[in-house]
Order: sequence, then C-alpha cells, then structure tokens
Amino acid sequence: MKALIETIVRPLVDHPDDVAVTEQEEERKLTYHLSVHKDDVGKVIGRHGRVAKAIRTVVYAAGSNSKKRIYLDIM
Repeated sequence: MKALIETIVRPLVDHPDDVAVTEQEEERKLTYHLSVHKDDVGKVIGRHGRVAKAIRTVVYAAGSNSKKRIYLDIM
C-alpha cells in the first residue's frame, strides 16, 4: 500500500525525493501518513481537496479487501 501511495503522489510533486509514507497499525485501523515537501502540499491537496479525495478513493478501494479500516493523512 505504501508503494501505491508513493506511485500516485511522486509524479504530482516537484520534489519527489521528499515524499515519505509511514504506516501506523492499530487494532482495527491502519493509518498511512503522507509527508511531502512544504511547497508541494497544495499540489497534493488540490483545489478544494479534489486531488486528496481522489488519492484517498484509490487507496481505500485498494484496501477494501482488508479487515482493517484504512485512513490516509496528508501532513
């Protein structure tokens, strides 16, 4: 899942080397924290959050067969 998130986000940003995804696992949920360069935050979020919503939709669909709930936080 980390590779999927990085594959989606790296082409969108100007600083692809600063893209980092960390995973935090709890009993019933799995949280991915996406960190990008401060100049690229707007590109990842998009106008009115459309890009962020699209990324989350793809990640949630890819993890739909998992028994844990998946969350994506953009930092």
